[in-house]
Amino acid sequence: MAKIIYTLTDEAPLLATHSFLPIVQSFAKKAGVEVETRDISLAGRVIAQFPERLSDEQRVDDALAELGELAKSPEANIIKLPNISASIPQLKATIAELQGKGYDLPDYPDEPTTDADRDVRARYDRVKGSAVNPVLREGNSDRRAPASVKQYARKHPHRMGAWSADSKTTVATMGENDFRANEKSVVLPADDTLRIEFTAADGTVTVLRESLPVLAGEVVDATVMRVDALRTFLAAQIERAKTDGVLFSVHLKATMMKVSDPIMFGQVIRVFFADVFERYGAELQAAGLNPNDGLNGIFQGLASIADGTEIRAAFDRAIAAGPDLAMVDSDKGITNLHVPSDVIVDASMPAMIRTSGHMWGADGGEHDTLAVIPDSSYAGIYQTVVDDCRVNGAFDPATMGSVPNVGLMAQAAEEYGSHDKTFQMTADGVVRVVDSSGATLIEHEVSAGDIWRACQTKDVPIRDWVKLAVTRARATGSPAVFWLDETRAHDRVLIELVTRYLGDHDTDGLQIEIMSPVDAMTFSLERIRRGEDTISVTGNVLRDYLTDLFPIMELGTSAKMLSVVPLINGGGLFETGAGGSAPKHVQQLVEKNYLRWDSLGEFLALAVSFEHLATSTGNTRAQVLADTLDQATGRFLDDNRSPGRAIGTIDNRGSHFYLAKYWAEALAAQTSDAGLAADFTALSARLDADEQTIVDELIAVQGRPVDVGGYYRLDEAKVGAVMRPSTTLNETLASL
Repeated sequence: MAKIIYTLTDEAPLLATHSFLPIVQSFAKKAGVEVETRDISLAGRVIAQFPERLSDEQRVDDALAELGELAKSPEANIIKLPNISASIPQLKATIAELQGKGYDLPDYPDEPTTDADRDVRARYDRVKGSAVNPVLREGNSDRRAPASVKQYARKHPHRMGAWSADSKTTVATMGENDFRANEKSVVLPADDTLRIEFTAADGTVTVLRESLPVLAGEVVDATVMRVDALRTFLAAQIERAKTDGVLFSVHLKATMMKVSDPIMFGQVIRVFFADVFERYGAELQAAGLNPNDGLNGIFQGLASIADGTEIRAAFDRAIAAGPDLAMVDSDKGITNLHVPSDVIVDASMPAMIRTSGHMWGADGGEHDTLAVIPDSSYAGIYQTVVDDCRVNGAFDPATMGSVPNVGLMAQAAEEYGSHDKTFQMTADGVVRVVDSSGATLIEHEVSAGDIWRACQTKDVPIRDWVKLAVTRARATGSPAVFWLDETRAHDRVLIELVTRYLGDHDTDGLQIEIMSPVDAMTFSLERIRRGEDTISVTGNVLRDYLTDLFPIMELGTSAKMLSVVPLINGGGLFETGAGGSAPKHVQQLVEKNYLRWDSLGEFLALAVSFEHLATSTGNTRAQVLADTLDQATGRFLDDNRSPGRAIGTIDNRGSHFYLAKYWAEALAAQTSDAGLAADFTALSARLDADEQTIVDELIAVQGRPVDVGGYYRLDEAKVGAVMRPSTTLNETLASL
C-alpha cells in the first residue's frame, strides 16, 4: 500500500491533527493509501535523547532521525506541520513538564562543568532551536500562494492598517562590525576535512571543531559579531527611541539562529538594564539567571534570591526610566524583552508593517516603533518596505500581486549549517579555519565576548536551487530575481556560481535577474502594487523572512502558503505553510474549548502530497483524491468555512467537518473512478443530512475549560475526546 507520513508536532497544529487526521486516514484508505504518523514534537524529541533513563513504556523511537533518512530516498512522502523551534526557556519548560509526568530526565545544564553535564547539554542542544527543518529539508524550497487562496484573498481582502506620511517608524541596524561586514567566503577546490581552531593572545591553541568534512565545490563562510560594537549600537538605539518618543523593539531569530541570536538578545537586556547588571550582575549569575533567556526567566528566578524583591524593583525602575517598550501582551505586562522566542523577526516585522508600522505599547495602544535588527545582512529589506508604505500607503490585498519564493536550504545550507560552528569567544585571539594541510582558509581577530560562526553550502543544493528557479520562471512566466549582494562576501561567490549554472539551462524568453536585496525588494514592491508577480530566489534566511512578509501582506497570514520541498533524491516534503505553532490558540482551547487554528495549510499540503504519490507510484486513485480535495478546498474558501473569531461559531473542528463534507461530495460526483464515487456517495448523503446535528454538537462544547493532559506532552485519550466531540461525525466516518 502506498504510504504518506504525517508528522505530529506541537501546540495548535498538534491539537488540530487529532481532529483532522482521522478524516484523512478514512478517505485515503479507500484509495489504497496508508497515512502513518511520526512524532517529531519537542517533547518527543527530548524523550528520544535519553532512552537509557526511561522505562520501556516511556521510550520512543527517534522519529526525526528516521525521517531524516527517509527524506534522502525516492520513496519519501512526508507532510510536515509547524513545530516549536525551541528557545532555552521552552526547552526547560518541556523538561519540567516531562519530569512531572514521571520521566527521569536530567535538568538542562546552563554551565556544564563535567563530562556528564557536557553529554547532557549536547543531547539537549540537538533538539533546541531549528532542529527539525535542517534534518528534513533535503531539498530546496518552493513556496507560493495557491491560485484558490490568492483568488479568495482578492475577493475577501483582510484589513491592512493605514500608514501616515509622517510615521516615525524606522529600522535601526549596525552596518559595521556585524556578521555581514565581517564575512569571508571560500569555495573548496576538492574534498577535504577542515578544522576550526582558536589561538589565544598567549599562543595557546584550542580546537573548536576538530573535523569538518567538506566536498569539492562547497562554499564555506565565516564571520564575527563584535560584542563591544553591538553594545555601543544598542545603547545608542535605546537613547534614540527615548528621544524620538517611539517604542523600542528588538527583532532577532532566537529559534532558527539558536546559538548566536540568544546571545545577542542577552546583550540587549544587559545594555537596557546596564545599571541593574552593574549592581546585581554577580548575584544574578550566581543564581543561574541568564539574560539570554529573557526577563521572564530572570523574574521567575528572583524568588530564590534573598534580595530578589529589591532586584525586581531595580528592573522596574529601569523600565520606567527607559524608552517605552514594545509589548507582546500589554494586559499581562509581557514586553518585547521577556522571552527570546516571543518576537521572531520574520513574523514580528510583517505584523508591524501590516499594522500601520505600529507595535503595541504598555497602554494597550498602537505606536510608532524603532525596530532594532542588529545585523545588517537583511535589515535593509524591511526599511525599504517601511519607506514604500510611508510614501504610497498600505498595500491593497484586493489588487496586489504575489512574490513566491525559491529558497536555498537543502542539505543544511547556509545558516542551517552554522549551529555546531558558532562560538562565543572567552578570550582575545584569532579564530582560523584551516584545511588538512594546515593552510589557513579564513581567519578573524576576535575579542572576548564576540560571536564567531561559520556555515556551509554544498554545490549540489546550489545547482538544484538554480534549476528550480528556472523551472518556476518557465512554469509561471514571471520574472525570477536572485536576491544577492555583490558587496557581501558569501553573495559574491554565489553570484559567480549562479551565473555559471544558469548557462546549463534554457533561459530563452525568461526574465532572470540578479539584484541586491534592497534593489530586489524595490523592484518587487513596484510590481506587486501593479498587481504583478515576481519570483524571489533567495538564500535560507531571506527565504524565511520573505515567506512570512509577503503572505502576511497578501493573505493576512503565512499559514495559507503552499510549501513544497522537491527532495533532491526524488521524494517530496510537503509543509503546511509558515505561521508558527500558535501558543495563544492553545490557551484559548484550554480556557474556552475553542480552537481558532486554521488548517488550510494542511489541506493544501495534503493535496500536493496525494498528487506526488500518484505520480511516483502510479496510484490513479491518489490523483482523484488530490483533484477532489482541491475542489473541496476551493468551495471551503468560497463558503468561508475557516474558523470563526468568536465562541458560538465553528472553530477548527467545524472547519474540518465542512472540508470532509465538500470532499465527500466532490468524490461522489467525480466520474473518473466509479468505485470511489460509489464509496463516497453514501457518506456524502449522511454528512449532508446530519450537517446541522454535527455543527450543533461541535458548538455545544464551547465556552468551558478542558483538560488535554499537558502542554508539551498531551494525554492521547483526553485530547482525542476534546478534539472529536461530535458523536454523529465520528460514527459517520467509522461507517466509511
